[in-house]
Amino acid sequence: MTYSVAVSGASGYAGGEILRLLAAHPDIEIRTVTAHSTAGQPLIQHQPHLRSLAHLTIQETTPEVLAGHDVVFLALPHGQSGQYTDALGDAALVIDAGADHRLESEEAWNAFYGGDFHEPWTYGVPELIIGGGKQRARLAGATRIAAPGCNASTVSLSLAPGVAAGVIDPSDIVSVLAVGPSGAGKALKTNLLAAEILGTANPYAVGGTHRHIPEIRQALAAAMSENRSDVGGSAQKSPTSARFSDGQGIGISFTPVLVPMSRGILATSTAPIVPGTTDAQIRDAWESAYADETFVQLLPEGVFPRTADVAGANTALLGLAIDRSANRVVVVAAVDNLVKGTAGAAIQSMNIALGLPEDRALSMNGVAP
Repeated sequence: MTYSVAVSGASGYAGGEILRLLAAHPDIEIRTVTAHSTAGQPLIQHQPHLRSLAHLTIQETTPEVLAGHDVVFLALPHGQSGQYTDALGDAALVIDAGADHRLESEEAWNAFYGGDFHEPWTYGVPELIIGGGKQRARLAGATRIAAPGCNASTVSLSLAPGVAAGVIDPSDIVSVLAVGPSGAGKALKTNLLAAEILGTANPYAVGGTHRHIPEIRQALAAAMSENRSDVGGSAQKSPTSARFSDGQGIGISFTPVLVPMSRGILATSTAPIVPGTTDAQIRDAWESAYADETFVQLLPEGVFPRTADVAGANTALLGLAIDRSANRVVVVAAVDNLVKGTAGAAIQSMNIALGLPEDRALSMNGVAP
């Protein structure tokens, strides 16, 4: 079967990456691409690297244009996709790459985003530990999917195994991320000009203001299961699960730093070790969680990833260290923010929802140099 697809926000970075990956998907026919300010112009004018899609013309983003497709991808700025999702009731599968359907808490939405709150959809991170299993099970057959925030999924995948296994204390998480400017979108902004970012590293959203913080709390709270048998060891009850069940007890100091690389995230996350936990138990939590995963891989002891290792790939690479002098676990994660962080996660989730091979049109291999 061939599925017809429409992609909104087709002239932006996220939309362009969704199109790049879908162009190699044997079960997909890209029929429609839409945007606002670029409507009426050839797609190739705005995505010149997508040579196989040169025949497409960007149409205006309206519910009428998006309707009638098997799959609709919304790659729009935060706060804009909700107006379309309500009108796409007849679409078999809608995947939102924005934030409009990620958060379960209206209070958190109002605090970090504002504007109209929309119902939460199935979260599009298949490997995330949740409810004693993986999010993958919830994606099977889903009709509405919220693709993750790139920083949020990177940190969540970094720490979820330790939180689920009860080997780290989630009340004192510190995450510092080096991020490329493509995560901020394609809109012209002074702080993203080459003259402003080349040769410098610039922190932003410092002091608990980044919009991905509630998404991380939500994901880590979901990772706390009463039954931890899926992450190694026998089933056991987590004494901290009730304390952190709503995410409010999860304390995270989150600091992103803009660095001059076009794409990529290198996230260093640390958390205290739960007293009495051995080094073997700590490493086993991560090894067991990701042993069978294609796209999330724990590197050998003492090896840590680079963003260059995942450029263009749907792969998250994790390096784990145990710092006994500070009594903390350190996880260094590298992802391509446009692939595993956004478009790749969306297409991986689409594959699962449609019952297709999960890795179809997705590569674990990056490009080098």
